[in-house]
Amino acid sequence: MKRLAWILAFSLLIPFAGRAQSAPTHTMGNDEPREERLFLPRDMFWGWAQFDLAPTHNEIDPNLCAGNAGQYGGVNAPCSLFARYMLSGMLEVRPFGRGQLRRFMVFGAPAFLFGKTIPKTLYTWSPDAIGIEHSWGVGIFIAKGFEFRATQHFLFDRLGARNTNLGAADLGNNGPWGRYFTVGVRKSFGTRRW
Repeated sequence: MKRLAWILAFSLLIPFAGRAQSAPTHTMGNDEPREERLFLPRDMFWGWAQFDLAPTHNEIDPNLCAGNAGQYGGVNAPCSLFARYMLSGMLEVRPFGRGQLRRFMVFGAPAFLFGKTIPKTLYTWSPDAIGIEHSWGVGIFIAKGFEFRATQHFLFDRLGARNTNLGAADLGNNGPWGRYFTVGVRKSFGTRRW
């Protein structure tokens, strides 16, 4: 009898529980403007991080050593700056939440390279630090997904013991594209689905 009473009570409470869940709550609708803080709003950070692994015979070449580095010492060649791993990312900071300043942003995009490989000569899974390639800039949102951006890309910074001249195959710290400054326009479109 007790079991029947519990089943009956439970079956009567389910509609009330469903009604409580579907009752409208007082939340701000999409059409109501949300008052955001002027400085350091809640959504001021946006970014991504990525880890890449390059398979054997397909290493990342930051253009620090000549492709024929193996001819200058074989497996013991000092210039082994070809990466197996890359950790990269992008961070955008929008420090203002109201007014025209909310369109302003500052961003940075580092890429860390790790490995010890020489094409056609030495293939290892070593996580030795090679260096960092980084850029930063400022941007202003224009309208309809368009942004104006000014970006400064710096020379490659070597890390640790590899921050010296590594022999005849060493090409210097220019990195894939060297040092440069660009002014550009970016167009964003679509909505991501998660």
